Amino acid sequence: MQGIDIIRLSEKQKQQLIILKRKTGIENWNVLCRWALCMSLADPTVPPKEDIPSDSNVEMTWKTFAGEFSNAYLSLLQLSFANSREQISGICINAFLKIHLNRGLSYMMRYQAI
Repeated sequence: MQGIDIIRLSEKQKQQLIILKRKTGIENWNVLCRWALCMSLADPTVPPKEDIPSDSNVEMTWKTFAGEFSNAYLSLLQLSFANSREQISGICINAFLKIHLNRGLSYMMRYQAI
């Protein structure tokens, strides 16, 4: 299975990160993205397949996204990807990451509204 080089975010995700950064005081978007990924991976259901555009100017390398625990995050993502194969046929691991990131950011936005 190939790795992930660059993560490119949608404009919607960028706007969500701006709001979350302001509400939480967390300075780095990559930290918020890691949390979003973990929140989504903790949900046993598979996020719905959707075509998420990479239409913002925000992108980061996998190393920046995952930090010093990049191997652990990649292993968790790959395990979830392998376990979800039947429900997500036809998408690559990069798209799988994007749908999890998208769902996780939505979860975080919902929790911040409380």
